[in-house]
Amino acid sequence: MVNVGRFMFVVRISSLGPDGMALFPFILVKHSKPDPTLLNHERIHLRQQAELAIVPFYLWYFLEYLIRRLQYRHHYRAYRNISFEREAFAHENDLQYLQSRRWWSFWPYLTRNAY
Repeated sequence: MVNVGRFMFVVRISSLGPDGMALFPFILVKHSKPDPTLLNHERIHLRQQAELAIVPFYLWYFLEYLIRRLQYRHHYRAYRNISFEREAFAHENDLQYLQSRRWWSFWPYLTRNAY
């Protein structure tokens, strides 16, 4: 199992559009004191990125976004229904989630009911 805490760097970028973004091994944040829930959400993404060897994660994420965009015809609904986002949003409040998370835990979110 990859311990993403070892490879994680939090970088503040005040002009960042969203509050946070995971770009392995960085978590980019908008505010100087990011919420623990936000950091946990982004750490989940770092784990997803690590288990998919980083570049395939980004390709999959982009492709799934395009499919969801066609499916929902709305940016935010498409974004919220990407399997990686669904897993991260479902577990962002559980700060212990990554300690017990199994590999490919995003997989069931590909077929679960939509947001």
